[in-house]
Order: sequence, then structure tokens, then C-alpha cells
Amino acid sequence: MLSGEIICVMPGSLAEELELAVGDKILAVNGQELRDIIDLSFAFAEEEIELLVEHADGEQELLAFDKDYDEELGVEFASAVFDGIRSCGNRCCFCFVDQVPPGMRKSLSVKDDDYRMSFLYGNFVTLTNMREKDFLRIERYHLSPLFVSVHAMNPDLRAAMLNTRRAAEIAAHLDRLEAAEVEYHAQVVLCPGLNDGKELDRTVEELLARWPHALSLAIVPVGLTRFREGCYPLKMFDREGAIAVIRQVETWQRRAREGMGRNFVYLGDEFYFLAGLPVPPAEEYDGFPQLDNGIGLTRTFIEEWKEALQNLSAPKGYEKSLHLAILSGTSVAPLFEELVAGISVPGLRVDCLGVENDYFGRMVNVSGLLTGTDMLRALKEVSDAPQGVIMPECALRTGENILLDDMTLEAFRRAVPHLRVETAQGGGDLVRALLDWEHYHGTSDEEASYMWQSNAAYTKPRKEEKERME
Repeated sequence: MLSGEIICVMPGSLAEELELAVGDKILAVNGQELRDIIDLSFAFAEEEIELLVEHADGEQELLAFDKDYDEELGVEFASAVFDGIRSCGNRCCFCFVDQVPPGMRKSLSVKDDDYRMSFLYGNFVTLTNMREKDFLRIERYHLSPLFVSVHAMNPDLRAAMLNTRRAAEIAAHLDRLEAAEVEYHAQVVLCPGLNDGKELDRTVEELLARWPHALSLAIVPVGLTRFREGCYPLKMFDREGAIAVIRQVETWQRRAREGMGRNFVYLGDEFYFLAGLPVPPAEEYDGFPQLDNGIGLTRTFIEEWKEALQNLSAPKGYEKSLHLAILSGTSVAPLFEELVAGISVPGLRVDCLGVENDYFGRMVNVSGLLTGTDMLRALKEVSDAPQGVIMPECALRTGENILLDDMTLEAFRRAVPHLRVETAQGGGDLVRALLDWEHYHGTSDEEASYMWQSNAAYTKPRKEEKERME
């Protein structure tokens, strides 16, 4: 029988009242077996509950109790899906997972293609492994919005890029979602010579015609590492190519704004870095519908930086000279230099170190893919060592203090005992670190690690919807 293993019980929660403990497993609610937290959330919306639990010693217990309709169990699970994450069976020509070097953490090699993870956490799915019962479940629970990796609306091209004939059914799959009144955000990984140019025009036009079910379209450039042995031959966008994509998309944005009052299609920040052009103003992102996909991260960073400077009092400066270094990917380092040059703090000297990514290859230039090894190398190459270092928090595993090469934050600090190392998550953090280094603290070594949440607030049906489903 499938089960959800409890890894945390919230203080003062219903679970604590029921004396549930870490290691207990939820087997069923009111006789219904559970595949994931979606099933659990809907089943737990009842006011009379029979909860089948298996304790750590293997003993099973049936707990019967009454609860308020909106009352949640108050636990966290080891995984959001109790039957395992559905993996991707495609062989996409641009797949980043296929370019991950050997010996890295196992999670980096997981090819997630699970519609449940798309609904719960915004992961992109191709829909190529969808079965009839999956569409029926999406319709029944109204799992919306989803996040769909489209890449191309030309069926033959998409089938070739994903290396499966099932990929050619993208239009039919989107039709099925729309018939169920499910909304979705779309993504295109743009590969020079494959799905760009006229093919990109076709993709944007067809998805634009699917609005309002199609909520937005993100276009990101293909990412290539040095570990591409046996992979499809691809190349990166150069400056001229990036400029051409920006101008092409701007034409579609103007058309979309005239028709629906929003841009609809948005470009990854890397295109603007490659082109040497500023990222668009905040209003051009229409509320940042694909921020977790990296669309508009730079603009939000800039706006957070500006807001923090406005809200903080004028910097007092430092009585003793302070030398700090900001570590980042090479793509964003020029922006940091520009921002830092715009502030004046007595006694403060700041170096912006764009760290070359020798681990994945120097074509990889984003901060989130920096390793501890490369950041330590960059610090050792500095002739005038700083007193403090600010590391991008996005380089740490979500909610944990572990870098991509499995170096812990504590191990990184031990490697540079003469330096104080802190992390910064956004523009506001960076301003506070620079202006008040003495009192600033980023991620601590005792930071609680991220766990799967119950997400009941997202999946719990309204009473009238639940009655309709019954």
C-alpha cells in the first residue's frame, strides 16, 4: 500500500493532538488510498475522518475524529508524491540533465516529467507520458495552472527535438487541457537553427491564439555544458543572434499588448546579457508570471536593490576600512559592478568577482550553477584578499546549505578561515550586507532544510465544487 512518510509535525497542529510522530506513514483517509498530497488534501477536506496510520514499528492504527472543514493535518512529508516521481522517457536534444557531469548528487540526474509536480511546484512537463486517467484526474480535481514544455508547435519538429512521436500530439494535449478549463504557462528552450526564426514565429502565434487558457510563454536559451559527449550537436546564441531574438519577440509583445493588454511572451534574462542590452522595466513583465523560471529575476533584483536603498537610512560608513567581495556568475557581474558604483559608503571597497565555471564549462555563466570549488578558486586568485565574501544564495540547494558539488557552506567557510562568508538572496539582502556588514547575517548553518509541504491550500476544493464532484 502506498504511504506518505511524515518527517515533521507542526507544533499545535491536529497531527500533534493525534500524537502522530516523525516516521509515521499515512496509508489512507476514509478508506481511500493515497497516491500523493493531492489525494490527501481532497480526502482530508471531509469533516469526519478515519485516518489509517502505520507507525514506525510497523503497527497500524485507525484514528477516527471530527475536524473543521478548513482544518489541516499539520505535517510535512518526505515527498509530495507517494508512488514516486514520474520520470521523463524522452531524449530531448537540449536536455540539461544529459549534460550533468558524473559523480554529482543524484537529484541532478532526475528527469522529472510529472504533471503533479507541475501543479504543485511549477515544474515543466512535456505531457508526452500522459494517459487517459491522468487527464481525467486533472479534470476532476481541476489542477490548474500547469506548466508545459512546448518548445515547438510544429508537430514534426517537436517530435524530432524530444525524440518521441508522442511529442507530435502537443496540440491535442493542449486541447484536452483547455476542454477541462485548465490554464497553463508554456516554455520554449530555444535552440539556434532548430526552433528559432520562423518556427518560433509559428509557436508564438499558435500559443497566443490559445489565450486565455495559455497564460504566458517563456523563451529561454539552450544551456550547454562541457559534458556533451554523445549529445545532439548544438551551439549557443551569440550577441547578434540574441539581438535578433529580442527584436523578433518585441514584435510579438507589441501585438499581444494591443490585443490583450499584456506582453504574454517573455525572454530569459540571458538573452539581454548576451546582447549587451538592459533588461526590460518591471511593467513589461506583467506581474512576473514565470519568475521561478528565471524570467525577470534580474529586474526583480534591481527593483529590490532600489527599494532597499530608498527605505534604509543614509549609510554611516565604516570607521575602519572594509573590503568585501561579491561572488556571482560571469553574466551578472557587470550588473553588480554598475549597481555598486552607484552607491557611496565611506570606508567600503567592493570587488565584484565574476566566477568562471570550470566545473560545468565556461559557457555556463549563471550564479545558480556555481560550485564551491570554482568559487574558492576565484577567491584564491585574488591578489588582494577581501575581509568578507558575499555568496549567491541561489547556488545553495533549495533550503539547504549545500552547493552543487556537495560542498557544505560550513566546509566552504572552513576553507577560507580568514574570511567571513555570508549569503545574499536578492537585491535587498545585498544592500543590507554592504551597508551594515557588522550586523548582517545571511543563511545560517542551522537553517532548516526544505521539506515537501502539504499544499492543502492549493488543492482543497471549495464545498460547492466538492459537492458537484460527488
